[in-house]
Amino acid sequence: MEALSRWVLARRRLVGLLTLTLLLAGGAAIALLLPQVSERNAYPGLPGFEANQRITATYGTGGYERPVVPVVTLPEGSTADSARAALSSAFAAVTSATGARVASFADTGDRGFVGADGRTTFGLVFGGPVEQGGLPGSALGEGAGLEGPVAAAMRPHLPAGSELRITGLDALATAADTGGLNVPVKLLITIGAAILVLAWVFRSALALVPLLTALIAIPVSFLGLLAASLLIEVHETTLIMLPLFGIGIGIDYALILVSRWREERGNGVAGDEAVHRAMATAGHAVLFSAGAVAIGLMTMVVLPIPLLRSLGVGGMLVTLTSAAVSLTVLPLLLARANPGTPRPAGRTWFSWARLVVRFRGVAAVLAAGVLLALSAAALDLNLRVPTTDHLATEGPGREGLTALQRNGIPSGVLTAFDVYLPPGQAPEPLRATLAGLPGVHAVTAPVHRDGAALLTVLPVAEGGSTAGEDTVERVVGAAPGALVGGNVRQQMDYVRATYTAFPWMLAVLALLSYVLLARAFRSLLLPLKAILLNLLSLGAVLGAMVLLWQWGWGTEALLGLRPDGAIGTFVPVTIFAFLYGLTMDYEVFLIARMREEHDRTGDTDKAVVEGIGRTGRLITSAALILFCSFAAMATGGELDVAIFASGVALGILLDATLIRSVLMPATVAMLGRWNWWLPPWAARLLRLPAENSCR
Repeated sequence: MEALSRWVLARRRLVGLLTLTLLLAGGAAIALLLPQVSERNAYPGLPGFEANQRITATYGTGGYERPVVPVVTLPEGSTADSARAALSSAFAAVTSATGARVASFADTGDRGFVGADGRTTFGLVFGGPVEQGGLPGSALGEGAGLEGPVAAAMRPHLPAGSELRITGLDALATAADTGGLNVPVKLLITIGAAILVLAWVFRSALALVPLLTALIAIPVSFLGLLAASLLIEVHETTLIMLPLFGIGIGIDYALILVSRWREERGNGVAGDEAVHRAMATAGHAVLFSAGAVAIGLMTMVVLPIPLLRSLGVGGMLVTLTSAAVSLTVLPLLLARANPGTPRPAGRTWFSWARLVVRFRGVAAVLAAGVLLALSAAALDLNLRVPTTDHLATEGPGREGLTALQRNGIPSGVLTAFDVYLPPGQAPEPLRATLAGLPGVHAVTAPVHRDGAALLTVLPVAEGGSTAGEDTVERVVGAAPGALVGGNVRQQMDYVRATYTAFPWMLAVLALLSYVLLARAFRSLLLPLKAILLNLLSLGAVLGAMVLLWQWGWGTEALLGLRPDGAIGTFVPVTIFAFLYGLTMDYEVFLIARMREEHDRTGDTDKAVVEGIGRTGRLITSAALILFCSFAAMATGGELDVAIFASGVALGILLDATLIRSVLMPATVAMLGRWNWWLPPWAARLLRLPAENSCR
């Protein structure tokens, strides 16, 4: 790193010109990327997705879209049979007004659409495809929005005195997209929070330097994303995430380097030499940290989901670009900067570190106990489609569902799904087979088009329950020549594909990061401990997500959104990929300083105290900036984005407090000389000098 800083400072004009050129090219790359980004969630190769694509292509409706369910209660003295003509006109008006496909008693004669009282009946309205711009998950309330048009089309045709209530999973949604803060506002909030934190840390104009490097890195990273768009589909969510994430991670790296440079200046080292010394120490930490973050995000590429690949690639690019800018442009700025009056290392952090070292056992047990308790809550993690038990408790949607259930019609009909039969297959035998399966309430008459046939299965249990998923599996098994689609089937396939690949993702990530950290820490045990602590951190975050988004502890008060009892299917794996790298970020900064002090003194306890005392304030400040970035992303708007962003924000908060400030230093103090164990054979494999590791 010192050689790099000498090369950069010897070629100031060249590096400055290259930076300006890349900055301008990055602005052009943003303009070129915008028309190319995708708003859809594609899952090529997943059976449910392919079935839904075929259904939508042939019929123009249904597939992934959840049905809107109009519930009609006829007046006293009328029955579904006597009012069939009026019902037929009402549902025909829906098709005429919206183009939706409708299945009801009026057009099928199926008694499964009629309640026990004979007066309550319902229909299934399948709208056209909606571009799903958010992340994959529950995301209820983001359907076709047909509730109003359906009601308006039906009411004029129903018998006088009839009651019409529109229900369905989307109509019952409690946390639909409320608009929230737009991206520029969230970015301004993040920048404002960063300026406040940096001003508190530096108390001089130097506070603007880390922010400037981040603002350079973000446009330049779009150049890499433009190149990546030749190989992968770039989702619009990546363009939203990249600047918010880039502000936090870019400031992280610059903050560590600037602080170390300022420390060297405070020790009397002047001019370029202070830059070289900062690069020789903090520069190495930035390099290894960026590698750890990039590896964590890069592993998302192994997942068979284009959206997650896009997020992983975007995060990796902005991380590497931020590190590159910090290690090249930042030395130029520091060589000309005025360090001001350096603040002495905070006595509070030194006192805290001594307290943790003194009571290391108690500190480790208490911190681990809290994290394990949160991790235990993660055992209740629900990745299914939400069920009506957790949705709106009042309003027309709930009243419509209550009317159905009161008359013996199961709530599972709200998760009805389509079965597509290719041309040449007779639908009636399959219809009879499916209707006889356990858990099936009814199967509609086939709808023919272009030689194909479409059956709609009405299950007894909701698709978000274990029984509902079992019904879907039975239908899939009983229809080997057909394509089974629907919202629930696609979500089930997504979970299966993603979390089957997850262990491989975890294995690759653990192996790569272990080797990287073993070289960075020059130890065999410290990297293992870092990986274990990160896994514990993930478990705690998922447990916190269960408390917040499934059990609803304080969610409405904090975020203005009511949870629906489920966690988006993408959340655990995506949060893991982001947090694994980000939390390893702080691990590298902290252990690198401890390693430096141990090399100087040979005393592990002193190394822990010095490491925490020197970096505690910086790590907390960097974590606070990243926390603000993701907290801003979580404010209002789409439920699935709010869940993801709040999870990362909570993870950063837990890591900076319980893990980096308590559990990690306590366990380092407990391990003592074994922290630095690096036998000769391992040193040779890692191409490092052998250590007298147990002194």
